[in-house]
Parts: sequence; structure tokens; C-alpha cells
Amino acid sequence: MNPNAPNHPGCGHVTFLGAGPGDPGLLTLRAVEALAAADVLIADPHVLDVVRTHVRPGVAAEAQGTPGQADPDASSGTAEVPVLRDSTNLVMAAARGGKRVVRAVAGDPGLDGYAADEMLACAAEGIVFEVVPGVASAVGVPAYAGVPLRDSQGADVRFVDARTADERCWSEVGSSDSTAVVSATLETVAAAAGELVSAGRKPDTPLTVTVAGTTTRQRTWTATLGTIAQVLKSAKVLPSPQGSQPVIAVVGESGAAERRDQLSWFESKPLFGWKVLVPRTKEQAASLSDQLRSYGAVPSEVPTIAVEPPRTPQQMERAVKGLVTGRYEWIAFTSVNAVKAVREKFEEYGLDARAFAGIKVAAVGEQTAKSLIDFGVKPDLVPSGEQSAAGLLEDWPPYDPVFDPIDRVFLPRADIATETLVAGLIELGWEVDDVTAYRTVRASPPPAETREAIKGGGFDAVLFTSSSTVRNLVGIAGKPHNVTVIACIGPATAKTAEEHGLRVDVLSPEPSVLKLAEALADFGAARRQAAVEAGDPVTRPSERRPGSRRRARS
Repeated sequence: MNPNAPNHPGCGHVTFLGAGPGDPGLLTLRAVEALAAADVLIADPHVLDVVRTHVRPGVAAEAQGTPGQADPDASSGTAEVPVLRDSTNLVMAAARGGKRVVRAVAGDPGLDGYAADEMLACAAEGIVFEVVPGVASAVGVPAYAGVPLRDSQGADVRFVDARTADERCWSEVGSSDSTAVVSATLETVAAAAGELVSAGRKPDTPLTVTVAGTTTRQRTWTATLGTIAQVLKSAKVLPSPQGSQPVIAVVGESGAAERRDQLSWFESKPLFGWKVLVPRTKEQAASLSDQLRSYGAVPSEVPTIAVEPPRTPQQMERAVKGLVTGRYEWIAFTSVNAVKAVREKFEEYGLDARAFAGIKVAAVGEQTAKSLIDFGVKPDLVPSGEQSAAGLLEDWPPYDPVFDPIDRVFLPRADIATETLVAGLIELGWEVDDVTAYRTVRASPPPAETREAIKGGGFDAVLFTSSSTVRNLVGIAGKPHNVTVIACIGPATAKTAEEHGLRVDVLSPEPSVLKLAEALADFGAARRQAAVEAGDPVTRPSERRPGSRRRARS
């Protein structure tokens, strides 16, 4: 008889899932699959945000605190979710009801004693369960801190939980020369170091302490067993209300300062920990935010423009019907929003990408082209040079009555678009149906907290992708603080920023959002290198002491 066979008809299934130390990118493929199939999600509070993005809309998601232990990240955005203390009963009740339950824990479930108790409870009641391993914090955090746990010499590695370690444990680890990985908190790590010294470790043994490991809040201190208390005090980390935050400490030569300086790949990213404001719509900001994250930044997307349908939709309706009846030789998309507007009209009429058959399609740039490809349409023309209306015109063929059976172009665009493309197409011999596909209006102001961060220097950088984003952001949220780095996509945008009293620190070499992010990363890298060469601590712009506002360049 299968001991794990269900005792109840219609009994559900439980997946005990390791969510890793905090970086969402460390979730395994199997973990993502399990989350996508879940009916109920029960997660440790500080990994709830990591896992719930992968569950289906409407799936019940609850935060579950570890019994008797404060949540170290209670203020990280999950406060609206009730913290439930009896996870075993919660898991069992959902499984008895026939639900597919995912129980997500930080790190790896095999190293979580409470998860083991919940597994035993499932086994006792015959509830089918599986285990999806995750990256253990004791392994993942040192990797992100640039502290390899083993080298070619193959030294032993010992893992110690300071909360449960007894005298015998400290004695065994202290009397050996193995690398020790100690799970502790900021306020207890010095005491753990003292235990190791008392047990025989030399006070000058290297020690690294990492808090918020694998996240962009990660911070690592290098010290020795004998100096760690003073190092944390000098860094003004302790005493602090945040003293209960969990840390991973690595004891041994692998954490020596000179080695970590060479291997600290994560914290040395050019924009590590920078809070970057991206004033665009969420759909437009997605790829830009992804690129910023690859540089170590923490993007915050604040819409400055809201997109609304045209006041008189009849012109747009006639143009879309003209696409189907063969009225046009070309259709030119000048923005992601134009693609979205046409796509919505197609769906309204029950059409799909096949309606573009026989029509040439142009896109003003890479992001617009990508949105067309997502729609199922491969553009025939994308500028080979500058990604703008002018760049599109440089590559646009003149009308030739021999090769072009139709001389008309459909141009769906915003109500505030410039006339550059229309005039250029007419000059090339084309007739243009210039149609307002959508209206752009100023977005609602962001929350008060965001407005205060913008005006008070809470952001390290702001990326401006057009003159309208400058005007609208200042209009709905106020002028960015003088310590904030201002990055602009081109000269026109930079001129508008300067007119609003902002000094432009970064100018993209090309009118591309990806090149803009790359330029900001180069700026951050140069700033970091200058601090290192000067022997100064590497800080973010927002960590500078507030002073008088900068004046724009004349």
C-alpha cells in the first residue's frame, strides 16, 4: 500500500517549494510550473512578492510567518496580506478541500524545520505532496556576496544556525579550520563570532556578514571575528531597530577582504541599489525596467501620460475597414500605443493579424516593432539609423506608380504627434490618411509617498524619454531634487529639462530607451570607479546630504 496515498476522496495536493534567498531570478523552472498550477498559495512573508507574480489571477495568496519569529521584511510591501501563524492547519484544510496548494518557504524547504513538520502532517493524513528544492540562503547569499565557500584545496564547509546551535556545535566548529556559514541576525552575529573565538578560532579569522542577500538591498561587511562588533557599530548599523534582520556570515579565508574585492560581482554592478524613476506607462516601461535591473537598479514606474480613445472614433473605424478592403499600400506605426489602438479595433471587429496580408508595415523603432511582432505582424520597414520619424523617412521608398499599385499610407497616431512624418511622406509622393488613433492626456498624480521621494531626493536617477515626460512629471509630482541624476534621451528632451530648472547629467548617444539606460549605467560605473580610486565609500546619489538645489546649465 502506498503510504502517501490520499485518505480522502478528492483530496488535493501540496507542493513544498523553495523560493530561494530573495532574488526572483533564482526560482527554478519547476517552481514556476508549480506556481502556475496552484489553487492556493501560502508563503513566508518575505518571499510572497517573489512567488505570487507566477500564480494565476484570482488565486488565494496568504503570507505565513514562521512561528515565534518576527518577519524581517514586514515593511516590504506585503503588509496588506494577513500574517497567519498556523500554516499546518491552513495547508491541510486547503488540501482536504481538493485544492492544489503551494507552500513557499525562503531558501530551501529541506533546510526549513517548520516545513518538515508540515510534510509529516501531510504524510500522516495521506495527503499527497512533493518537494521542489530551492537555492538555500546559506549557499546563494555568499555567492552573491562574492565569497566562494570552497576552493581548489577543498576545505570542509560547516553550516550553523545561531538560533539553535548548542555548546557542542560551537565547540566542534570553533576547533576546526573549516569554512563556517552561520545563519544569524545583525544583533546576534557578534555573539556568534564570540562563541567561535571562545571555542578556539583565532580572533583575526576573516569574516563577512551579508544582510538582504541576493536582493538590491544587499550589503556586505568585511571584518574579522574579533572586529565585527566594532565594524557594525562604526557603520552605524547597530544599534538599530533593524537588528533582527537575518544575515549570513561566512567565517574563513574565503571571505578575506582582498579576495572579495575581486569577486564581488553583484554589489559592484554600475547601478547597484539605485532607485531609478521611469516616467512612462507600465507597458512602455517593461523592457527599460528589465534592462535597469540587469545593471542592479531598482526601477519605479510612474505613468506620466494616460492613453484614451479619440473623441470621434469614426475616422479610425473607417481607416481600419480600409485596411481590409485594400485601400492602403502601407501602414506606419509611430508608437507602441498606436499598435495597441489598432489591435483593439481589430479585436472589436473580430479581426487578427491576417488582416495585414498584402499591406506593407513600418515601425518607427525597436519597441514598436516588438509590439507588432507580439501581435503576430513582422514589420517590413524599421529605421536602420535613428529611431524616429526622421529616421523612418530616410529609409522610406518614394512612391513609384510602376511598382506601387496603391499610393496611400495609413498613419494611426496620437493627437499631439508632430507633422514631420506626414510632410515627409507627401514629399515622397504618397497620399497620407493621418488618423488620430488615441489621445494622450496627463496622468493622475502618483501617491504622496512617491511625490515626496521625487522632491525630497529619494530617487537616485530619473530617466526622461521625451519632452512630454519632463513637463508631465513636473506637473503631476514636482521637480526632482538636486541630488537626483537626470538622464535624457535626446537634445530636445534635455532642453526641456533645462527649461524646467534641471541639470542634465546623462544624455543618450542615440534616441533609444535601451541606449539611455546603457548611458546611465556608464555614468554610474564612472562614478563608482572615481570613488574607489579616491578611497571614498561608494554611495548612491540619494545618500548625499541634501543641499541647495542645482541650477540648470545656461
